[in-house]
Amino acid sequence: MKRTLAVVSAGLRHPSSTRMLADRLTEVTRRELEGQGAQVDIDIMEVRDHGHDMVGYLTSGFPSDGLRQAFETVAKADGLIAVTPAFTASYSGLFKMFFDCLDDTALVGKPVLIAATGGTGRHSLVLEHALRPMFAYLRAVVVPTSVFAATEEWGGGSDSPGTLLPRIARAAGEFADEIRRRESPDISNPYSNPVPFAQLLDGR
Repeated sequence: MKRTLAVVSAGLRHPSSTRMLADRLTEVTRRELEGQGAQVDIDIMEVRDHGHDMVGYLTSGFPSDGLRQAFETVAKADGLIAVTPAFTASYSGLFKMFFDCLDDTALVGKPVLIAATGGTGRHSLVLEHALRPMFAYLRAVVVPTSVFAATEEWGGGSDSPGTLLPRIARAAGEFADEIRRRESPDISNPYSNPVPFAQLLDGR
């Protein structure tokens, strides 16, 4: 069975620790799904690449082709990995703007793995106090384990409890299991079968 993962990374620099965490989560999830016999396609979106387009969409109501494609990618995916840097005890403004622009039905019933990065572990509650409520509002299925990576954790090994890699493995395993239990989304194109213009003008 073919599965598609959408990855939304809101890092501001290249390279960024946010993208590094997104890549780790994506790779472990891919291995989990392939171990269950799935063929996995991955679409990674850097939110900063759509910054100007998102402002234009919010002020005009018309998304650019690139932004529309990003939204369709998220809606059609079997699961979403969403990673943001923590700013002022919350998600970044660009990260929030992306999901403000996204159709509010795009994530209904979709498995979501949430993660965040920050300079210190004191920011880790952003996952439970900001990200999880937002995705619950969007009616996504957020897996129980979320992953926060502080700056000092990137040098840690995987053989001691409490380090980053075991948390990534646990979250990715839960995420892959949620995807496996569900059918792929059936997203219909509202423009694929338009009503003929003559029929629209018919008074009957």
